[in-house]
Amino acid sequence: MIGLRAKPRIETERMTLRLPTHSDYRAWADLRQESAAFLAPWEPVWAHDHLSRKAFTNRVYWAKRAEAQGTALPVLMIRRDDQVLLGAITLDNIRRGPVQAGTLGYWVGERYARRGYMREAIRAIVHHAFTTLDLSRIEAACLPENAASRGVLEKCGFKYEGVAQSYLQIAGRWRNHVLYANLRSDRRGRTDAG
Repeated sequence: MIGLRAKPRIETERMTLRLPTHSDYRAWADLRQESAAFLAPWEPVWAHDHLSRKAFTNRVYWAKRAEAQGTALPVLMIRRDDQVLLGAITLDNIRRGPVQAGTLGYWVGERYARRGYMREAIRAIVHHAFTTLDLSRIEAACLPENAASRGVLEKCGFKYEGVAQSYLQIAGRWRNHVLYANLRSDRRGRTDAG
């Protein structure tokens, strides 16, 4: 089978991180819908068709293309023991050449928050990025008041780097974000990645 390559699967202690498939639609839409109020303060405003099958189909095709082209690694977080969807994590905006960097984004369903799943997923993605994808820098940004996101990034070895003014539109407004980064050879102090 020359020319075919394995789809990426990253195994953690409790989860499988893998690309979305068309059969994930119902679980994804249900989890996003039931977590809408929980996620809304931290995300861009959803398009009117955000939870539609067509929008999810487009997301699946984008994920396959982006992973194949090496520009992103958008994966779902699937709990291994019961195959339940917990959330998603994406290593996006992968740049090569002298930069060797990518940007991390993530969300978790409200009922699975504060159980260590995101910390486990971030550590696994960062390790994969440094060892398999040969990246040197992983960046992440969040709202200054998002204590949970800041805490998980810091627990995963990310270090605060500053503030980006009007970085993203969140809940319909341009918002400042705090910037974090995790470096493969971090001389700024200890990191738990890898």
